[in-house]
Amino acid sequence: MQELLVISGKGGTGKTSLAAAFAVLARDKVLVDCDVDAADLHLLLRPQIQSSNEFWGMPKAFINAEDCNKCGLCQEACRFGAIEDYHVNPHLCEGCGVCSRLCPAGAVVMRDHLAGYWYVAHTPYGPMVHAQLGIAEDNSGKLVTVVRQAGRELARERGLNLIIIDGPPGIGCPVIAALSGVSLALVVTEPTVAGHHDLERIMQLAGHFRVPVEVCINKFDLAPAKSREIEEYCRAQGVEVISKIPFDEEVAWAVSRGVPLVQPRGGSRGGAARAVRSLWEKLAERLDVLARRPGH
Repeated sequence: MQELLVISGKGGTGKTSLAAAFAVLARDKVLVDCDVDAADLHLLLRPQIQSSNEFWGMPKAFINAEDCNKCGLCQEACRFGAIEDYHVNPHLCEGCGVCSRLCPAGAVVMRDHLAGYWYVAHTPYGPMVHAQLGIAEDNSGKLVTVVRQAGRELARERGLNLIIIDGPPGIGCPVIAALSGVSLALVVTEPTVAGHHDLERIMQLAGHFRVPVEVCINKFDLAPAKSREIEEYCRAQGVEVISKIPFDEEVAWAVSRGVPLVQPRGGSRGGAARAVRSLWEKLAERLDVLARRPGH
């Protein structure tokens, strides 16, 4: 089983559009959306939910009014400002548990907290696992781990040998949870100062976890000089820029209609679609090589 993770050091580089395109082009795969804080792969793949599962985050504090003697110790000790008038605001509570330890009356208890849901679904392109956190919820790294594990179990059950993961942006806890242990990471960047900066950060993170990396520069022709700078940086790091995708208005057209760019249609033959098809062929070859390595 191979796991291909599509990530970016920053949001808005086009990684979800690429993941959706790979969903169309790849065979025998499970699709996993690990961008649980702002999930949007489902907007392009239109999944039909088959099962819904609760995700319970870290416990949060609750004050039992009948036992509370209103001493105020919990409110003084809370560093997050979550307690006011002997009532806990669940959106501010971080679940540290200090208030429950300090309460002399035992009125503060830690309760399990429903933070969101994760789903197993069917799409026109194969099975999919995705999730949705509730408003202002955290612990997304934990949910990413749950979603990845569900994707692996689904692949084993159905005898599928590939998992395509749409990863979260940035370099934080959700990215670490999505990155560790994958077969290959495709880092999608753009020819901007921010794109280059965040590419360096995500490549350093992938290097820490010893995950093989390939780089794709999206909309490379909007700033050729910056694209060359990124290529030179990658070359110095021993990393291949596996694809350079041109700016193409067909991408915006496809996204606005909620369809993958390379879905068979008259309007999917532009420069971006051709580049994405070529990119997938290279990635498939790379994954095949990794699968044949001893001990992999």
